[in-house]
Amino acid sequence: MDFLFSVLMQVIQIYSWALIIYILMSWFPNARDTGIGRLLTNICEPYLEPFRRIIPPLGMIDISPIVAIFVLNFAIRGLAYLATLI
Repeated sequence: MDFLFSVLMQVIQIYSWALIIYILMSWFPNARDTGIGRLLTNICEPYLEPFRRIIPPLGMIDISPIVAIFVLNFAIRGLAYLATLI
């Protein structure tokens, strides 16, 4: 069971890094048009979409990815807590 929690936490952590890279790619022109950019778009946009519907952008700043990363971090902490209970 510990192995399962460990793998889930690793996957969530890798996904968090993918989100961070995807967000940083928005700072560079045409970065999302590359192969890696399109791959990250296909992976990250389905997760970010609900957050963007709930939290509208504030002018030029979109804070929904920050909230999405916080939710992933809470998931990691929740899994770590569940792993200590079992």
